[in-house]
Parts: sequence; C-alpha cells; structure tokens
Amino acid sequence: MYTPPPFKSDRAASLAFAETRGFALACAWDGKKPVASPLPFYLTSANDGTLRAAFHVARHNPLVKLANGATSWLLAVNGADAYVSPDWYVSPDQVPTWLYQVVHLTGPVRAMSGDELAEQIETLSAKFEERLLPKKPWLSSKMTAGRLEALKKAIVGLEMTVEEVEGSFKLSQHKSETDYAAIAGSLAVQADAGAQHIAHLMKEARPQAFANETNQLEGSVP
Repeated sequence: MYTPPPFKSDRAASLAFAETRGFALACAWDGKKPVASPLPFYLTSANDGTLRAAFHVARHNPLVKLANGATSWLLAVNGADAYVSPDWYVSPDQVPTWLYQVVHLTGPVRAMSGDELAEQIETLSAKFEERLLPKKPWLSSKMTAGRLEALKKAIVGLEMTVEEVEGSFKLSQHKSETDYAAIAGSLAVQADAGAQHIAHLMKEARPQAFANETNQLEGSVP
C-alpha cells in the first residue's frame, strides 16, 4: 500500500486499530480476477508468537478454493473517512482531499479443521458480544445441537498467517496548527458520523492545536 511518510502508522497502532475494528474486506486472486468478501475477524497468535487473523466464509464462497496455505491474501481494514473542502483551510490555494484510516494485513490463508472452526465461532462472537454489555452475551449453547452443527457445515473457517502489516492514517498531520484546527472544527459540525469521528481523532492526536479554543471556552465561564 502506498503511504506517504507523514501518514504511516506503526505496527502496534495498526494492529490495535485492526483488532478494534474487527471487520475487513478479504481479497484474493483466482488467476484471472480478484475475489473479495467483507467479513468480521479477530487477531490471535500461534504458540511461537506468529500473528494470525481468524475468520470464516460460506462454504460455497469462491475464496474457499483459494485458501491453499501458500497464496498471499489481503485483509483491508477500513475505518472512518471524510471529505475535506478547500474552503475550510485558513491558508489559501488548497485542494479537495480525503482523510481516512486503513490497515492492510497480508499473508497466506489456510482452511481450519472442524474443531478449530468451533473455537473460532465462539471467540468471534464473544469479541462482539462483549461490546453489547451489560446485555448477557449470546452463547452457541443456546442453540439446539442439530441446528448448530448444520450451520457449521455451511461455513469454512479460515486463518491467515499475517506476514505484513501496513497502516495509513491520513489525518492532516502535515498541516499547520491553524489549518489542522480549522479542518477538525469543520469536520466536527458535519452531519456525517465518519466526519465527526475523524475530527475526534484529530483532536486526540494534536490537542495543542486546539489550545486557543479551550482557553476561550474557559474564559467564557463566569
């Protein structure tokens, strides 16, 4: 993935983002054309520390035939994104651009065994059920055994050995404090949730750019 140096995310931050997001576009090459499917996943490690990404797809998904344990796949993990208008800058002579967060995980993918798939289902559902607390987490034990086994037969567990991690977090890091604050301020008042999230990330990354704004608010308090 092409990433200008100011936007390159380090490995730790990229993996933290990917694990938190937990949803990606899995892409492979069938010899003639790309094949892709959106899917949830989680990251784990083998006993030797090798990074893995675990997920599953429908048994009839064309990706299944490409999981040969040798051919490299791509997991593209996209976060929020937002359009930036040139009119929002303080500095003149700007052009439209787009801000975003994305992480690419690449490596060979193999099919899991039945036992591995059962564990993968439990781990994946637990990852996302935890986000719904205080709701009592869903467990596969709530299903009848026959129904659960029938559903398992309809899917294939897959595991990527992650060989490369690339992160690109384009958040106007290369802009001046004034322009940076102006962009974040404009994004924050947009109706789009992605724009608001990007603004939040920008304020977290460079709080000093908003020091005057904070001082003005504090000064207005009686």
